[in-house]
Amino acid sequence: MAWFLGLGIAGLVLLALSLLLDGVLEGLLDGLGGLGGGLDGLLSLPAVAGFVSALGFTGAIVLGTTGAGAAGATGAGAVAGLLVAWLTGRFSRALMRDGAASAPKGEDLTGSSGSVVTAIPAGGYGEVLLRLAGQPVKYAARADAPVARGAEVWVEDVLSPTSVAVRPVER
Repeated sequence: MAWFLGLGIAGLVLLALSLLLDGVLEGLLDGLGGLGGGLDGLLSLPAVAGFVSALGFTGAIVLGTTGAGAAGATGAGAVAGLLVAWLTGRFSRALMRDGAASAPKGEDLTGSSGSVVTAIPAGGYGEVLLRLAGQPVKYAARADAPVARGAEVWVEDVLSPTSVAVRPVER
């Protein structure tokens, strides 16, 4: 039973190291040839750690609660380890797929509305508060006609990364 518990604990330690060192161990183990080009193919370090840990702990439980012997405990642990490794791989692939959205850009402001924070003189610059990806952002703003503080404005053009051209909203 001590061997199975040792495998379970070693799997947990390997999992903690793979999470803390975030790819360093996978980079060191990349040269392993017999595993399909290293660990970044079908196998990942968290999946291997989950397999080893489930093999060890399940083997210890089966050995301690049944009279199956070491071979039966190893078989049950291997089945549980394969299930945990497969679930870990699916979960990590689902997390990796979640990055399809692009970051908001200044060009996304064209056509949005906001409010004037500092009055805008005719042909001069003031400040407006806009929302970019749901976050309030203050921009320098230019308008053809004077716009009073607190007025609602519409962004016509993005002049630079920090300034926009606006016009008052007419209702």
